Amino acid sequence: MTVNDVTAKLSAIYDPEIPVNIWDLGLIYDVQLIGAEAYITMTLTTASCPAAAFLPEEVRAAVQELPGMQAVHVEVTYEPRWTNARMSAEARTQLGF
Repeated sequence: MTVNDVTAKLSAIYDPEIPVNIWDLGLIYDVQLIGAEAYITMTLTTASCPAAAFLPEEVRAAVQELPGMQAVHVEVTYEPRWTNARMSAEARTQLGF
């Protein structure tokens, strides 16, 4: 299992209010693998984002599906604050930025 395997899982998760996956939106700040455990630091588009109630758990559950994954730790942070500058070029084009 590699970081690319994890990011592939993350690329299949979409923000419910924006038709772009959370990886291309730039909501994932860091992915680390230590043994068979993943440590993911992420943010949300705003601190009052309605997805805060379920998106971190969706991230955890998706990555946990990887063969051999023993544990997934998801930390939500708002520092630095998310801006559309974190989006991939493809996401910016798709959303008209």
